[in-house]
Amino acid sequence: MNITSAEFIKGIVGTNPILDDEKSQVAFIGRSNVGKSSVINSLVNNKNLVKTGKKPGKTTEINFFLINRKFYFVDLPGYGFAEGGKEKIEKIRKLIIWYLSSGEAHPSTVVLIIDIKAGFTQFDKEVIEILREQNHPYLIVANKADKLNQKESAAQLAKIKRESNEEHIVLYSAMNKTNPQAILKNILI
Repeated sequence: MNITSAEFIKGIVGTNPILDDEKSQVAFIGRSNVGKSSVINSLVNNKNLVKTGKKPGKTTEINFFLINRKFYFVDLPGYGFAEGGKEKIEKIRKLIIWYLSSGEAHPSTVVLIIDIKAGFTQFDKEVIEILREQNHPYLIVANKADKLNQKESAAQLAKIKRESNEEHIVLYSAMNKTNPQAILKNILI
């Protein structure tokens, strides 16, 4: 499938009528600084759709982008860092958990983006547990593959597979737009 249009619709911080929209929601989640915004931008082939910041933790809302006028890409805030310290980090953590487990949102797929070099964090593991408990289909994307050579990538990928107990993980580089179809074919209905 090709993405031919993508537009920002709105940002939310809790209950909102957009959650009742019949359109599918593909949610993107990951810790701050994994390149989540860059991954989304590379998939829609528009480097300016999702704002990227020089400092991690810029996104504090759940942002909805209408794709091909048919479904949403949902950009969840990055976790682990936010201006405002621990209180802001905890607020974002609760917002993410609310989206994934309140029953108000119904993501068709959740894309968990991790930095292949940094590997899994404790909250990444918590997110996977929530996704499994809530029976949300998900895909793990190991981004920033361009930062490692082939041998290092293979070693890190094996480690991530062990830690996540998942066999299917997509190796990706948003910077090089390495095979976006590997992600799109797994998330689009």
